[in-house]
Amino acid sequence: MTGYSMTRRLVIWLTVAISCFWFVAAGLGVMVMQDEFGEIFDSSLQQTAERLMPLVVDDLFQRPETDTPLSLQTSKAVAPEDELTYQVRDATGRVILHSHDSTKEPFRAPLVPGFWEDEEHRIFTTSAVSNTIFLQVADNMAHRREAALEGAGALLLPILILVPGSILLVWLIVRRLVAPVSDLRNAIAGKDSGNMADIELSSLPQELQPIMASVNLLLARLRSALSAEREFTSNSAHELRTPLAGALAQTQLLIGELDVGSSQQRARQVETSLVKLTKLTEKLLQLARAEAGIGATDSAVDLVPVLDLVVLDAKRSTSQPERIRYHRRPGSTLLWQGSADAFAIAIRNLIENAVIHGLPDQPVDIHINADNHISITNGAQPLSKTEIADVRQRFGRGKTAAPGSGLGLSIAERLLTQMGASLTLHSPAHGREDGFEARIHFGQTPSEQ
Repeated sequence: MTGYSMTRRLVIWLTVAISCFWFVAAGLGVMVMQDEFGEIFDSSLQQTAERLMPLVVDDLFQRPETDTPLSLQTSKAVAPEDELTYQVRDATGRVILHSHDSTKEPFRAPLVPGFWEDEEHRIFTTSAVSNTIFLQVADNMAHRREAALEGAGALLLPILILVPGSILLVWLIVRRLVAPVSDLRNAIAGKDSGNMADIELSSLPQELQPIMASVNLLLARLRSALSAEREFTSNSAHELRTPLAGALAQTQLLIGELDVGSSQQRARQVETSLVKLTKLTEKLLQLARAEAGIGATDSAVDLVPVLDLVVLDAKRSTSQPERIRYHRRPGSTLLWQGSADAFAIAIRNLIENAVIHGLPDQPVDIHINADNHISITNGAQPLSKTEIADVRQRFGRGKTAAPGSGLGLSIAERLLTQMGASLTLHSPAHGREDGFEARIHFGQTPSEQ
């Protein structure tokens, strides 16, 4: 199940909330601004009409009476969209005086004092001379809408810049605030059976300190349980080695004293069982040491001499030493930060597995390659991915009748992981159609880093 990022969700929700508040505030601002603009324009319209009326009345009384409406501009003049236009009309609605040729036709507004509005104009009407002369001043609505849009743009355009900025600011703040959570997560993630020390983060906020205390309590319980398990395994293995060695020696003496027959055969079966139990005890002791984390050290060691000794000991321990073929360039070195003892246990288990589970008539090849990895290859029938996964499990033996406990690969992988190396299994082996290959990868040596 895929988890989600608390930081990402927090940033998204805070950004959405802040953006919504900004847009709502901008929208309310636009509405208030539009009302204020309307009041300003209406006030200007009314003041213009009131100041213009005395001048118009005085001018009309000084002009001769005519049936043709008088204009203040030439016939070719066109009123700009942002200027006020006006008409002077008599009681019958006839236009007596107008400001532009575009206003020859009477406005649609009724001859009633006050404001009137349609899609094109906002008109203010005022009267004089006992309601026989009416002055109508018109303001273009497009001009008002343009002013409202420009004002709205002045409010909304900065938000387009502030929203990305707020996203960055919120992300930086949230990242800084949740940094202790990430520190605690990384500290917990770094814990395994080889690192069970208490978490010590003095900078944790009060909300996270109970979590750290609970984790440290759990780690203490795990340390106690693992310590008891390792101590039991180690003590059991040590305590079993001496009586097993004594029992095996007595059994071998008994075999020499018995005549050939059923009794001697049963004694040999007892000897075989004791040998298996002795080997299992040795593996359990190695497992206990691996679980104790002996592979991790702070110093680098040349692993080639260790490998030389292990290969030589493996040849002496088998009845077919010629099967084990060791390939390395003269003067080869392999510096790596890890325990020589742990590497010896790991490589010994891998060689033993290759000898025991490989075909008896096929060699076991051990190579130190130039790209800092060691490969151990034996002859065997190819294994499927499922079978390879099975043999990697602790006590996993796969489909084999060869003796063994199923712990060798698990011990080797555990120790190599503690050394910072990795173990990969391949079947068929590289460059072959059959065989089984265990490859140890070391990456860059300390001298190359």
